[in-house]
Amino acid sequence: MTSGKNGRKDRSGIKIGFVTALFAIALAALWVRTAWVQLYEGDALADRAARQGHAAEYEYGERGRIFDRNGEMLATSVEAKSVCAYPYEVAHPDHAAAVLAKTLGLRAASVRNKLASSKRFVWIKRQITDREAISLERSGLAGVHLLSEFSRIYPNGHLAGQILGFTDIDGKGREGIERVFEDRLKPGKAKFVVQRDRKGRRFYLDADGREVDINGRDVRLTIDTHIQHAAEQALARSIAKYEARAGIVLVVDVKSGDILAMANQPFFNPNTVRNSSPSIRRLRAITDIYEPGSTMKPLLFAAALEEGVIEPDTLIDCENGRWRVARRTIHDTHPKKWLPAHKVLRYSSNIGSAKIGSAMGAEVYHGYLSKLGFGRRTGIILPGEASGIMRPADRWTSVDLAAISFGQGIGATAVQMGQAFLCLANHGATKPLNLVREPRSERKNASIQVFSPETTAKVLNMMKEVVHEDGTGRSARIEGITMAGKTGTAQKASPQGGYSDQYLSSFVALVPADEPELLVITMIDEPQKSNYGSMVAAPVCRDITVRTLAYHGKLSETLHAAADGDAPEAIRDAEPLNKTVDAPRTRTVSGDAVPDIQGMTVRRALETLTKMGIVPVLKGQGMTVDRQEPAAGQPWPGGQTKEGTEHVFVLWLS
Repeated sequence: MTSGKNGRKDRSGIKIGFVTALFAIALAALWVRTAWVQLYEGDALADRAARQGHAAEYEYGERGRIFDRNGEMLATSVEAKSVCAYPYEVAHPDHAAAVLAKTLGLRAASVRNKLASSKRFVWIKRQITDREAISLERSGLAGVHLLSEFSRIYPNGHLAGQILGFTDIDGKGREGIERVFEDRLKPGKAKFVVQRDRKGRRFYLDADGREVDINGRDVRLTIDTHIQHAAEQALARSIAKYEARAGIVLVVDVKSGDILAMANQPFFNPNTVRNSSPSIRRLRAITDIYEPGSTMKPLLFAAALEEGVIEPDTLIDCENGRWRVARRTIHDTHPKKWLPAHKVLRYSSNIGSAKIGSAMGAEVYHGYLSKLGFGRRTGIILPGEASGIMRPADRWTSVDLAAISFGQGIGATAVQMGQAFLCLANHGATKPLNLVREPRSERKNASIQVFSPETTAKVLNMMKEVVHEDGTGRSARIEGITMAGKTGTAQKASPQGGYSDQYLSSFVALVPADEPELLVITMIDEPQKSNYGSMVAAPVCRDITVRTLAYHGKLSETLHAAADGDAPEAIRDAEPLNKTVDAPRTRTVSGDAVPDIQGMTVRRALETLTKMGIVPVLKGQGMTVDRQEPAAGQPWPGGQTKEGTEHVFVLWLS
């Protein structure tokens, strides 16, 4: 150690060494910490960073649509915005709650509780209006986000409402076709990764999964929108005129067994399901059991003819309108003495029918009714179908056999009656009723030849007399068209036992009579001003038949001439039933310029576009078109229309 000028020792080396040691220790500590973080805590910290900077979000597809047989839309989905929040991202909960409550019409305290939740995600309000969505976007609330969902709309209002059913707020089918085909209609979802900055703002969305088809698949029904509309119109008029409780109309294409219309009143609008009750939503054609009354008589006559019990000219004593069986007395509305069998059906004699049934026997008649499907479900695919009421033959008394012969003492649904008369119209062979065209279901039950073609021809010829000038169904006559029909006026059972003073008025029509192509059944429950099927139900069948034949271009020249002047009021005032083109999701269109759709109702806009072959994409909520893309007058996307070119048409609703 050396000394300086003043004799002091030089300690600079010690100081340098000390500082070097400190740096060495600090550097070693950093290396140790780095190793610790990377080797031990690395995975956990990377995962934490990813959670803070990235978020997994889901994009849900569109629920499948429901179409009628011609491709007209019955149910679709509209894009709507929903408000959610990530509570841990909300910087000022009180301010955010106040803004959300004011904008969305909610209670501030309720919103504040949601924002104070320990959950990572909370819903604030589902499926808000476009105006509310724009206002929230402008507010820029941290932690509050708008997500795209799809809400279900039914462009035709109550048309076929009970058949279609409805979905809940989460888009799950709850009743009707929506429930039956939930697995087919429901959409899938795709997962996306969203990157966020330090303020939580999303600025990147990867494209993984974009190519995956997450939309639900469509369903196509056998229903024809125009015939369904005609049936509902005619039914509503009759129910209003006679102050009835309810009503059913069933229209069937005989050749295919397809149900063209199934109208039920009271009507149900699935767009306003919250304002409805279960009694309104039920599909009466499959759930309600009635004693069919005299509309059962053609089936009795078919069985008796098949068994050789009667021939059309067999004379039957109708006892002048009064006949006692055991301790019960049977009455006829039109008292007669001796009548040939075909006139027993023409005048709808209960006594003559009871005698025919008694001559045939309970076991034989029960066997025919079983083959026709009474006492069991038709398997029409919709939930809630009733099996009807038919007791075993060994429990039938003589009074039971007599009553069942003219349609009382047995319970049937409208679709069971439709299935039975479809057999009669199909040359005596059973055929299942169809409600769905796609996907087509395979029915397991093989066709059964219940009656011979000769027998059914005789019965249809006898039913033609019912619509004759002096028959009970004369009010259903259509000039120039042959019709086979049968009226029914059944006294309803009372809950207290016996029968009440209320009736079910009904009518069955087969057109044309010799080779039926169309089956129409009308049931009016508890009409007040009149209870005869000939007055209440037969005119409904006539109106529907006229409009359906006109729609298919099969109306006679005689009636076309009458329609210009002396046609019934119901037909003159009816909306036209124009045929439509087949329209899937996207189709080719005619014309070079886009039409002006703005300001139209959703229903009118869809009708306009689908008739041109376009099924548009709907965005937003509401029932009126606020904006369209392409704009009116613009060429279709992709230039001029060419055969096979697909187009995209977007409508924004408000």
